[in-house]
Amino acid sequence: MYSSRRFDSDRQAVPDRSRAGRLLLLAGTQEARHVSIALSRELVNMTVSLARPERNPRSYGRPLRIGGWGGESSFREWLINERITAVVDATHPFAEQMSHRVARVCSDLDIETVRFLRPSWMPTEQDNWTFLNDASEAAEHIPQDATVFLSTGRRDLRVFENLKGRKIICRIRETPPGPFPFVGGEFVSTPGPFTVESEIRFLMREGVDWLVTRNSGGQGSWPKLEAARSLGLPVAMIRRPPQPDVMKINTVAEILSWVRRRM
Repeated sequence: MYSSRRFDSDRQAVPDRSRAGRLLLLAGTQEARHVSIALSRELVNMTVSLARPERNPRSYGRPLRIGGWGGESSFREWLINERITAVVDATHPFAEQMSHRVARVCSDLDIETVRFLRPSWMPTEQDNWTFLNDASEAAEHIPQDATVFLSTGRRDLRVFENLKGRKIICRIRETPPGPFPFVGGEFVSTPGPFTVESEIRFLMREGVDWLVTRNSGGQGSWPKLEAARSLGLPVAMIRRPPQPDVMKINTVAEILSWVRRRM
């Protein structure tokens, strides 16, 4: 814990590390839950945070802090008040704004931080992938009369509004929140879980010609890519956004070792 605050030459409040530390684990991935459960069996002073409630809540082995901080200054103040000495950012690889905020604020406060990034997916010789630097580039590659399966979630659908002339399918797990945000698209509600076989049936039933997805990595979303490979479908793969300039680790075991050396 901290005995007090101290200030650097710019009068920036930074943690006092004279006592045992406290960890903030920013969750949002399956691997973050594995880390949390493993550390819950140890004497680690830890807060686990989720940006929003999960659709299918599962145990993290610890109580959860759910919700945002209301901006960078509030996040900074929270870290100081809660006497955080180390942060593991295990949010989604596409949580760009949050990850850069964490790196920036932790650098200012002299808080050790590490970014968990599971390995990116890589195509095989049997795959037909087109890599995109930005989601809006999909329109440059997908024919006008194609049926497109958007496997990118519904929060950023507006970026695909330039796919005019195509039939757009966005699969969601819950009841659609309202009408599709632009003409030519529809929501398909399917609860999952998904297997390669079920994904093949889905792609064939919907008459999908192209799959658009983000390079999230991991096993949970891989079946759709196996299915696309089996059917010979082209995939528009959106590259990950630039990551913050902090240490990056890509296995749960390495994250646990990093934490144990510091707590």
